[in-house]
Amino acid sequence: MRIGLIGTGRIGSFHAGVLARHPEVASLVVADADAARAAGVAGALGAEAAPDVAALLDHALDAVVIASATAAHAELIARSARAGLPVFCEKPIALDVPGTLAALDAVAEAGTELQLGFMRRFDAGYAAAREAVRSGRLGRLHTVRAATSDPEPPPAAYLPLSGGLFRDCLVHDFDIVRWVTGREVVEVYATGSDAGPAMFRAAGDVDTAAALLTLDDGTLVTVTGTRCNGAGYDVRMELAGELDQIAVGLDDRTPLASVEPMGPPAPGKPWAGFLERFAPAYEAELDAFVRLVRDGAPNPCDGREALAALRVAEACERSRRERVPVRLDITGGPAGGAGTGSAG
Repeated sequence: MRIGLIGTGRIGSFHAGVLARHPEVASLVVADADAARAAGVAGALGAEAAPDVAALLDHALDAVVIASATAAHAELIARSARAGLPVFCEKPIALDVPGTLAALDAVAEAGTELQLGFMRRFDAGYAAAREAVRSGRLGRLHTVRAATSDPEPPPAAYLPLSGGLFRDCLVHDFDIVRWVTGREVVEVYATGSDAGPAMFRAAGDVDTAAALLTLDDGTLVTVTGTRCNGAGYDVRMELAGELDQIAVGLDDRTPLASVEPMGPPAPGKPWAGFLERFAPAYEAELDAFVRLVRDGAPNPCDGREALAALRVAEACERSRRERVPVRLDITGGPAGGAGTGSAG
């Protein structure tokens, strides 16, 4: 199998290493807006570097993996689809719904496949939580608590291009809540704080946020996130039902210490970042993509899933800015008016 990879930054370089080691990938071609960086990654892995995307798409590929800057995702998805190639793309498809829909239309028109990079779906803990919920082990689920805490902020130049904390970061939580519970979000109420580094205020973003989600069966979900968690990288989910309660992401590297006399101390080696914490999940999602291309295996996360998570993120951003609850039309997205009684 011959795969093209577009984007050789931090996550793109990681994906390149995974693909170069995969037993079903015979050759790898990489490209980047920074041609020298692409050449360096290719050289280190024994891959081939293409001078640009057009040249990469001329390499008789079997599939394309997109890990470029977010703003380029939708166009690259459409170009790859028009070339008849299955695509794996890091989230998001685009930073808004119209851009996302345009890319999905291009994929549908071409009759190709698009798998999105929501890696938590391939994490062992989240998979076990999904099974616990779906099997009835927890009984009626009444409360979910999800948290994503980064140990340090991204570069200032990244923030204006990111889409904001809800779209860029907490969209992972919105996706995994839907995947684990099997339910849709029908209302959100969100807020945020920009009391941290000044670069967040300059970008019109927040460094810390919280959202209350109501699912279509009445389950309540809290989602919190921050860019400023100095203790380490902390991603967890707690699910409480009438029969039992479980947690994802609670282990001997969780950057959390108890102040109780008999409680566990701070970990000796807390998780440093997402690539370390989710490395096996990243490998598993690319393996699933290879099997999708090679064998026609089911798509574990198609573009419509990304659209659903983005709609929740957009509703949260609107709620934060307008300071109102926002209802979602689960057949299409955020409903028309503001306030709890709004309808689509």
